[in-house]
This record gives sequence, C-alpha cells and structure tokens, in this order.
Amino acid sequence: MKSSNQSPNPPISQSTNIPTYSIIAPIYNEVKNIPELYRRVSEVMENSGESWELVMVDDGSSDGSTDLMRKLAEKDARVRPVIFARNFGHQIAVTAGMDYSRGEAMVVIDADLQDPPEVILELIAKWREGYEVVYAVRAEREGESWFKLFTAAAFYRLIQRITDVDIPLDTGDFRLVDRKVVDVMGQMRERHRFLRGMSSWVGFEHIGVEYKRAERFAGETKYPLRKMLKFASDAITGFSYFPLQLATYIGFVAAGFSCLAIPVVIALRLAGSHAFYGQASTLIAVLFLGGVQLISLGILGEYIGRLYDEAKGRPLYVVRDAPEE
Repeated sequence: MKSSNQSPNPPISQSTNIPTYSIIAPIYNEVKNIPELYRRVSEVMENSGESWELVMVDDGSSDGSTDLMRKLAEKDARVRPVIFARNFGHQIAVTAGMDYSRGEAMVVIDADLQDPPEVILELIAKWREGYEVVYAVRAEREGESWFKLFTAAAFYRLIQRITDVDIPLDTGDFRLVDRKVVDVMGQMRERHRFLRGMSSWVGFEHIGVEYKRAERFAGETKYPLRKMLKFASDAITGFSYFPLQLATYIGFVAAGFSCLAIPVVIALRLAGSHAFYGQASTLIAVLFLGGVQLISLGILGEYIGRLYDEAKGRPLYVVRDAPEE
C-alpha cells in the first residue's frame, strides 16, 4: 500500500496483468455486506472467463469495513482497496474508483447489493456488441416505500425536462463504462458531481438493460432524505440554468399582474369601492415580492457557492492508503 494526501489520476499500468474489467464498489459502513458482495461478484466474474479486479473505495467507514477490505486484499490480489482519510461522499468515492481502475471496462455497483451483480454479465454482453456506456434501468424496485418511489420518479422526470442532457429515466450509477469514456470523465474534476449526468454529457454509444432492483442485503440506507435533497440539488445546478431562469419568469409574472392590477384599482377607486383601502393588500404584495426576492437570492447563492468551491482548487479527495499499481 502507498500513502497519499492528494487526488491522483494514475496512468494505466503497462504490465500484462491489466484486467479486462474493473468492478468499483464505494463502501461506507457496509461491514455486513462486504463478504456477500465479494462472493457474488467473484462468482459472476469467474463466469465471464476474463480477468477482473474489485476496486473497493472506503469512504471513511468506522464499523470495521476498512479492516475487512484489507483482509480480503491479502487473500485475493484482485481486491484493491482505496482508503480515504475521511468521508467525502458517494459520488467522490466512485470517482476515486475510476481514477484507480485499470480495466478496459469499468462497472459501478453499490455495496448494499440492491443492484444484483448477476446483471453485470448482461452489461458486458452489450459492451461486447460495441456500446460504450451500458446503464441499468430499474424496471422494478423491491422494498422501497411509496414516498421513495414517487420522489425518485419525479426527480428523474424533472431533471430530464430542465436539462439539455439526455439522462435516461429510472437509472442509477449501476452501469458499465468503456475505458475511453472513463478517461474523458477523469478530466472532469468538478466537486459537486452527478456521475450519471456526466456519463450522458460526454456522449458515445449508450444503451440500457432492464433489471429488478432488490432489497438492501443488510444494514441501513446511506441516502436519507437530507442527502437525497443535496444530491438532487447537485444534479439540477450542475446541468441546468433553469433555477436561475425561474426567478426571471416569476419576476415577469409578478410584473404582469401589477400592470393588470393598476387599471383595476383605479377603476374601483373611481367607482367608490372600498376594496383596496387599508394596508392589508399592500402588506400581502410586499410579502409576496419579498419572498420572490429571497428565493432568487438563495438560488444565486447556490450557484455562487459552487463557483467558490471550484475556485478553491482543493483535491476531490484525500487517500490514506491505495494499491501500488
């Protein structure tokens, strides 16, 4: 193992031991799932008949996942643990897996086994047909609440409508990506990352494979509502100017109502109506416009905050231990 305190983008090794496939699994407190993940991935990849590696990125785990990953690496050289110095988040962990992967094709899979490793062979089959990005489409989702299903469906449809990038519906990060796509995405070092949008943005030949998403094998979800909202915010602000434009649209609508209201108020006053006497109507108008202004400032702040993060130029992640090659 080597120690590093900066975000590397290591070149692909020129040795003859380069694997055909790199399976990337971000790990955050998944000690109960790691043995089953390793077993099922190993069985599936043995059936592929080609060489492979399992890049496990430890995203600051504190439940013993780190030690378990190291023990697996000691027993099986195909397991390559990348250990973060602290928690940097799921999308950053996947990015580190891309940086350290060596295969001709890379497969991203979550450690909770909701995305069945057996589907990898279907992804490989499409890759062999010439497709460079093969994404897995969630045709069915087991063990998820109606709220999660509704919000997920709404999010995917919203992001597709407000962006110029064609992001497939009902897809997660579970996908196979060709090496040349990985190399292009490796040049995109923005900090607020939405990888499924980035893989669509770069282009190349895409195709989907439907599958049935399973229940989590063990443990608890690492994406509570707060993180889901943050993830949605990163996706929207990273691929759309629509929130900024929305403030302009609201301003035009408010101005239009004002223009229509002026002659109405004048006519009512001339007719002797008492409908608009007093401060209530003025207070309502002020509160409405004040709310629009504050929302607009909040949207501007979100985009300015992203610019500030990029301007600082810090590494995406800090690695404590990583494979030598």
